[in-house]
Amino acid sequence: MIANLTPSLPPPRPGGGDPTPEQEAAVERMVRRFYERGLADTVLGPTFFEHINEWEPHIALVRDFWLGAIHGGTRYRGNAFAPHMKVDFEPEAFAHWLDCFERSAHECLAPEDAAVAVRVARHMATSFRSGLFPFTDANGRPARKPG
Repeated sequence: MIANLTPSLPPPRPGGGDPTPEQEAAVERMVRRFYERGLADTVLGPTFFEHINEWEPHIALVRDFWLGAIHGGTRYRGNAFAPHMKVDFEPEAFAHWLDCFERSAHECLAPEDAAVAVRVARHMATSFRSGLFPFTDANGRPARKPG
């Protein structure tokens, strides 16, 4: 069942906990920078983000997710996998997503926090790709449905 494919995230940075105001601000800058890059990206922009209608609540939700992933915060209570099941995109989007994310993390976060964020993002990309594209088509490409 697809609901069981929600990835378990690697643990946050050792010694993590409630983030400081500075760490929270840095994560929010990273999330905003990521969306600036993603919206400008030729693969992500036209399809991946078109379903977001209310940006500020979305940014707050994603910020809370990354605060938890990096620092062990507990504000995020959602399921990161489920919303992505509804988005129609090709497997190539994962490379674009990672590129935009990794550049934003390194630009906005302290090096140690960026390293954790990138590790979690790579883990998520691998897990999401496996969960969203569990099949291969006749040409051997990842597919959402049996081919």
